Amino acid sequence: MSKRTPKTKHASRERRHARVRGRVSGTIARPRLAVFRSNTTLYAQLIDDAKGHTLASASSAMISKGTTMEKASGVGETIAKAAGGLGITRVVFDRGGFTYTGRIKALADAVRKGGLTF
Repeated sequence: MSKRTPKTKHASRERRHARVRGRVSGTIARPRLAVFRSNTTLYAQLIDDAKGHTLASASSAMISKGTTMEKASGVGETIAKAAGGLGITRVVFDRGGFTYTGRIKALADAVRKGGLTF
């Protein structure tokens, strides 16, 4: 094993996220939809990287009932409504180094169903 090989799952995710962030940047016309997944909660933010401002945010902690997958869909619907209120129709998806399965995919599908494209 090389000295550069990450030794933990967290270090591997941070490395993947750094690779993605090198290519993905949000603007006011097309903000970045950043997703973070902890063991219990899912967070989503619309970020304008040019100014360094968060335009809207949502988390599964705001949703009281349902399974984790249902909460992820609820977060996607919430962030899509917030974006619609700001007049945003296109975003850049930043999965945060997480694999595109499970809760991340459920959130992305709900955002697309809510009217955002990426």
